[in-house]
Amino acid sequence: MRVDNKFYHQSVMAENNMIKWGFIGCGEVTEKKSGPAFNIVPGSKIEAVMSRNKERARSYAERHNIKKWYTDAQELINDPEVNAVYIATPPSSHATFAIMAMKAGKPVYVEKPLAANYEECARINRISAQTGVPCFVAYYRRYLPYFHKVKELVESGVIGKVLNVQIRFAVPPRDLDYNSQNLPWRVQRDIAGGGYFYDLAPHQLDLLQEMFGPITKVQGFCANRGGLYATEDTVSASFQFPDGIPGSGSWCFVAHESARTDRIEIIGDKGQVCFSVFTYEPIALHTEKGREEIVIPNPEHVQLPLIHKVVEHLQNLSICDCDSVSATPVNWVLDKILGKL
Repeated sequence: MRVDNKFYHQSVMAENNMIKWGFIGCGEVTEKKSGPAFNIVPGSKIEAVMSRNKERARSYAERHNIKKWYTDAQELINDPEVNAVYIATPPSSHATFAIMAMKAGKPVYVEKPLAANYEECARINRISAQTGVPCFVAYYRRYLPYFHKVKELVESGVIGKVLNVQIRFAVPPRDLDYNSQNLPWRVQRDIAGGGYFYDLAPHQLDLLQEMFGPITKVQGFCANRGGLYATEDTVSASFQFPDGIPGSGSWCFVAHESARTDRIEIIGDKGQVCFSVFTYEPIALHTEKGREEIVIPNPEHVQLPLIHKVVEHLQNLSICDCDSVSATPVNWVLDKILGKL
């Protein structure tokens, strides 16, 4: 998605193409995965940061040598020195902040999932189209070398015609999950959109839709088997891609340690590719020649390749297609699986 030349001339082309970011939210994800990358990419720097918690905003700014901090999102958006906004808050506020920024003429980079439900994604897309201001989404795994290799193997035909795709994911509860009086926001539906499934499955589903196209049919079954919190902790789903490839997924967030699994299998008529999404285990290629392990390292700051592409897009040097329109099908699938649609 590109915005018109007038927008670029007025807001981004100033000061030698420098993209000056304002962060709304400064939680854990910004410490290493994303935050430092905004200062590493040429033509990009962090101008200001915002948190409702005054001490957190001040501390983050001081630790990362950011000259300005705010406790009000609108003030950060209105800062004339900020010409792009990174939203790193829980999903329930993504739509509100993204729309505020776009209406102010400032491009947005939003943490995944794009919003807490499909309807809010549609609102974001509508405002982006009306204003001509782009909204990008942090599905950064699309741009990591590890997953580029997986896609390359599939497209090379080494495993033949793809027949089936399977997701398997299981982890034990986190320590905080046992604290019923102070549960993590990621298991509070009104903040996160669902439980851990809504937080983690988006990366898996986005990668597969990037490879095989938007899922067209989906059915899910959800349960709460652990009883630690109100949202679903165990999910199974079946789905189908546009060319008829069937797939299935199984997620459990209250498993025993011995059942810990992070695995996607792409099965073809000449072999299969197996890989992880969160632990980056060596890619396993199975063919008639046997099993081969492929080790592909990723950058220290995993969002760096995507942020670099976003900055180049805003400088009118390239096209980044990891935008809100391409991210919305993930929320459609999530909401269908959870029975929200």
